Amino acid sequence: MKQDILQRLTQTLSARKGAAPETSYVAKLYHKGDDAILKKVIEESGEVLLAAKDGDREHLVYEVADLWFHTLVLLAHKDLTAEDVLNELARREGMSGIEEKANRK
Repeated sequence: MKQDILQRLTQTLSARKGAAPETSYVAKLYHKGDDAILKKVIEESGEVLLAAKDGDREHLVYEVADLWFHTLVLLAHKDLTAEDVLNELARREGMSGIEEKANRK
Protein backbone atom coordinates (compact mmCIF):
# COMPACT_ATOMS: atom_id res chain seq x y z
CA MET A 1 0.00 0.00 0.00
CA LYS A 2 1.22 3.49 -0.79
CA GLN A 3 0.65 4.78 2.73
CA ASP A 4 3.13 2.21 4.04
CA ILE A 5 5.93 3.18 1.67
CA LEU A 6 7.83 5.29 4.20
CA GLN A 7 7.85 2.42 6.68
CA ARG A 8 8.99 -0.07 4.02
CA LEU A 9 11.68 2.28 2.76
CA THR A 10 12.88 2.88 6.32
CA GLN A 11 13.18 -0.88 6.85
CA THR A 12 15.00 -1.37 3.55
CA LEU A 13 17.41 1.49 4.20
CA SER A 14 18.16 0.11 7.66
CA ALA A 15 18.82 -3.34 6.20
CA ARG A 16 21.23 -1.86 3.66
CA LYS A 17 23.49 -0.67 6.47
CA GLY A 18 24.84 -4.19 6.73
CA ALA A 19 25.13 -4.80 2.99
CA ALA A 20 28.35 -4.83 1.05
CA PRO A 21 28.94 -1.62 -0.94
CA GLU A 22 29.30 -3.65 -4.16
CA THR A 23 25.79 -5.05 -3.79
CA SER A 24 23.71 -1.95 -3.11
CA TYR A 25 23.65 1.70 -4.17
CA VAL A 26 22.52 2.70 -0.67
CA ALA A 27 25.19 0.57 0.99
CA LYS A 28 27.75 2.28 -1.25
CA LEU A 29 26.51 5.70 -0.09
CA TYR A 30 26.67 4.62 3.55
CA HIS A 31 30.19 3.30 3.00
CA LYS A 32 31.30 6.62 1.46
CA GLY A 33 29.88 8.50 4.45
CA ASP A 34 28.42 11.90 5.21
CA ASP A 35 30.01 13.84 2.36
CA ALA A 36 28.70 11.51 -0.36
CA ILE A 37 25.21 11.41 1.12
CA LEU A 38 25.07 15.17 1.65
CA LYS A 39 26.32 15.74 -1.90
CA LYS A 40 23.40 13.64 -3.23
CA VAL A 41 20.88 15.60 -1.13
CA ILE A 42 22.30 18.88 -2.46
CA GLU A 43 22.32 17.57 -6.03
CA GLU A 44 18.72 16.37 -5.81
CA SER A 45 17.63 19.67 -4.21
CA GLY A 46 19.04 21.54 -7.19
CA GLU A 47 17.27 19.22 -9.60
CA VAL A 48 13.98 19.85 -7.78
CA LEU A 49 14.47 23.59 -8.19
CA LEU A 50 15.21 23.26 -11.90
CA ALA A 51 12.23 20.97 -12.47
CA ALA A 52 9.94 23.40 -10.65
CA LYS A 53 11.23 26.26 -12.74
CA ASP A 54 10.65 24.29 -15.96
CA GLY A 55 6.99 23.84 -15.05
CA ASP A 56 6.94 20.12 -15.93
CA ARG A 57 4.80 18.61 -13.16
CA GLU A 58 5.73 15.01 -13.92
CA HIS A 59 9.45 15.83 -13.87
CA LEU A 60 9.00 17.76 -10.62
CA VAL A 61 7.35 14.75 -8.94
CA TYR A 62 10.19 12.52 -10.18
CA GLU A 63 12.85 14.85 -8.78
CA VAL A 64 11.06 15.32 -5.45
CA ALA A 65 10.90 11.52 -5.15
CA ASP A 66 14.69 11.42 -5.65
CA LEU A 67 15.16 14.15 -3.04
CA TRP A 68 12.91 12.42 -0.53
CA PHE A 69 14.72 9.12 -1.11
CA HIS A 70 18.17 10.60 -0.56
CA THR A 71 16.91 12.50 2.48
CA LEU A 72 15.65 9.19 3.90
CA VAL A 73 19.11 7.73 3.26
CA LEU A 74 20.61 10.64 5.21
CA LEU A 75 18.17 10.13 8.09
CA ALA A 76 18.92 6.40 8.23
CA HIS A 77 22.65 7.10 8.14
CA LYS A 78 22.15 9.31 11.22
CA ASP A 79 19.99 6.64 12.93
CA LEU A 80 16.80 8.61 12.37
CA THR A 81 13.63 7.61 10.53
CA ALA A 82 10.78 9.08 8.53
CA GLU A 83 8.73 8.53 11.69
CA ASP A 84 10.94 11.04 13.51
CA VAL A 85 10.16 13.65 10.85
CA LEU A 86 6.46 12.77 10.83
CA ASN A 87 6.38 13.19 14.62
CA GLU A 88 7.94 16.64 14.28
CA LEU A 89 5.42 17.63 11.59
CA ALA A 90 2.60 16.40 13.83
CA ARG A 91 3.99 18.48 16.70
CA ARG A 92 3.90 21.56 14.48
CA GLU A 93 0.44 20.92 13.07
CA GLY A 94 -1.94 23.78 13.78
CA MET A 95 0.89 26.07 14.87
CA SER A 96 1.74 29.13 12.83
CA GLY A 97 5.18 29.22 11.27
CA ILE A 98 5.92 32.39 13.21
CA GLU A 99 5.00 30.72 16.49
CA GLU A 100 6.96 27.55 15.68
CA LYS A 101 10.07 29.52 14.82
CA ALA A 102 9.78 31.61 18.02
CA ASN A 103 9.52 28.39 20.08
CA ARG A 104 12.94 27.23 18.77
CA LYS A 105 14.80 29.93 20.74
